[in-house]
Amino acid sequence: MSEARERKGVEREYANDAIAVQWEPRLCIHTRACIAAMPEVFRPDERPWVQLEGADADRVADAVERCPTGALHYRRLDGGPQEEPDELRVVPRPNGPLFLRGRIRIESADGEVIREDTRVALCRCGGSQNKPFCDGSHRTNGFTA
Repeated sequence: MSEARERKGVEREYANDAIAVQWEPRLCIHTRACIAAMPEVFRPDERPWVQLEGADADRVADAVERCPTGALHYRRLDGGPQEEPDELRVVPRPNGPLFLRGRIRIESADGEVIREDTRVALCRCGGSQNKPFCDGSHRTNGFTA
């Protein structure tokens, strides 16, 4: 049976016996990559919106890794492989954020580590209220690139 709960440091976690999926809403800009990859699990119009009942852990892991913002992550509970960082890539989205994949470490101007992750979306429009991360402001502030 799938379980939804909040954990310290992670906004929401959804788990079954094989995999736990963590979702950080503050990083989610609703690219819908997870939904496109596995609509039977990622159901934005239902609560809870992540439904792991009967889901194959390998397919769920693949869908989570498609999330370009790092809002979704997983922990394998069945001994399956954990996510490994790719070679560092930076991909500017047309009229949108910079998507980074790889071993990423973001520091503040004074050297404080803000985030270490394998996937992030960084603001390049200047309008985000969650800088340095994208919050989707580019969609409404007229940003073009």
